Amino acid sequence: MADKLLGYEEAIKKYDPTFGIEVHVELATKTKMFCPAPNPAYDNNLENLTHPNTMLTPVSLGLPGALPVLNKQAVEYAIKIGLALNCEIAEKSVFSRKNYFYPDMTKNFQTSQYDLPTCINGYVDVELDDGEVFRVDIERAHLEEDAGKNNHVGGAEGRIQGADHSLVDYNRAGVPLIEIVTRPVFNTGKRAPEVAAAYVRTLRDIFKAIGVSNAQMERGNVRADVNLSLAPAGSGKLGTRTETKNVNSFSAIEAAAKYEIRRQGAVLDSGADVFQETRMWHEASNDTSSGRPKSDADDYRYFPEPDLMPLYISREKVEEVRATLPELPQAKRNRLKEEYGFKPLEMRDVINAEALNIIEDTVKKGATPQGARKWWMNEALEESRKAWNEGQEPTITPDQIAAMDKLVQEGKINDKIARQVLDAMIQGEGDDPAKIVADKGLEVVNDDGALIAAIQEAFAKMPKAKTDIAGGNQGAAGPIIGMVMKATGGQADGKRVRELILEEAAK
Repeated sequence: MADKLLGYEEAIKKYDPTFGIEVHVELATKTKMFCPAPNPAYDNNLENLTHPNTMLTPVSLGLPGALPVLNKQAVEYAIKIGLALNCEIAEKSVFSRKNYFYPDMTKNFQTSQYDLPTCINGYVDVELDDGEVFRVDIERAHLEEDAGKNNHVGGAEGRIQGADHSLVDYNRAGVPLIEIVTRPVFNTGKRAPEVAAAYVRTLRDIFKAIGVSNAQMERGNVRADVNLSLAPAGSGKLGTRTETKNVNSFSAIEAAAKYEIRRQGAVLDSGADVFQETRMWHEASNDTSSGRPKSDADDYRYFPEPDLMPLYISREKVEEVRATLPELPQAKRNRLKEEYGFKPLEMRDVINAEALNIIEDTVKKGATPQGARKWWMNEALEESRKAWNEGQEPTITPDQIAAMDKLVQEGKINDKIARQVLDAMIQGEGDDPAKIVADKGLEVVNDDGALIAAIQEAFAKMPKAKTDIAGGNQGAAGPIIGMVMKATGGQADGKRVRELILEEAAK
């Protein structure tokens, strides 16, 4: 039965939303968290080439007597993440057993951290599209291992509901994870779903920038659990929360939060209580459904992992890792926006297209910032992204775009010709813009004599335009420019054509 929903604006008017996000990021170490088995999150293409249940050791299968050994690189990545999120790095942290039974957890417990995590008390500033900034406080970021993967056969969307049977792949069991837990986020009002999605996007960008994860949400490298509650407007209280599990896209995070605000609003309006539970997000129907009662920490019967020593991290090690951190994404965006002179809307489009890094690389190769932005913000970026996702080398590179932009700046080709060159490179007709121009005879017509002849022919057909231009109406030059461009097959320099038109009209 479909949930009753309150209108979003009405729900926000009556109730104050509070949300919290738990983000799980798979670390791109070569091996798993506690054993030397290959880590499928190290190379996402590796998982596609590997048969189920083959990336295993006795440790990741939880066989009796198998003892874990902590992955050093995973610890360094945890420190990196903690520093990037303004966290304190604990001198001592402890691994614990989180006890629960699921088919994808061979040991019947997960090795995680509980009361002494590695990273605590951080924050991240989240900027929305219109420039408004919200600070999200982070309670903890702790190390743990991932579970295996249940594959439900016969159910809709791969869900267990309606499935005929389930298969378990343990290749993912033991993959290093960092779980990042926010404190409750208040005072975001109607923008709560936007802030939630922007927060996860901000984290994803940080993971990629500091090189700790491939951070592809569609591959499960980054997963978010969205906790949300409502309380009467102005009460300052916290309501009963639900947790929507494993939401794996920014649009889905925003949609799930909006849906829960509307659903919980209707529940509270009816006089009933919100039930504390986990919920599942359904992309196809754009709604959530009930999962299981939400467990509290006591239900997991945490106790220290007897097979792992406490983790001690020296201050020298923290500073050593800090020195390896690159410029973080938000600082980089602010700097390049200033350096490149991009307008706010231009910068927003570049960020939303995830094109800033490739534009920066292209500028470093010699392109102008506006040229790099213009040429990448079209099918060139789409073509390159498609190739990357398929594990192939893209046919378009920053070197090629920079070389093409240089031809434009030198006046050897115009924008129209540049688009033809770009299409040729995308179609695999060549990788050198200058050679494509030469082979196809696409050079700009620079012969003033030929251009003047075309202008005079246009004036003969539109004598009034010449009179108007001579009288100071430069707007009348537009049709003449069009006729000259047509006569030259679009290979004239529009700026030079305009100059010659004004000169000829004045004679």
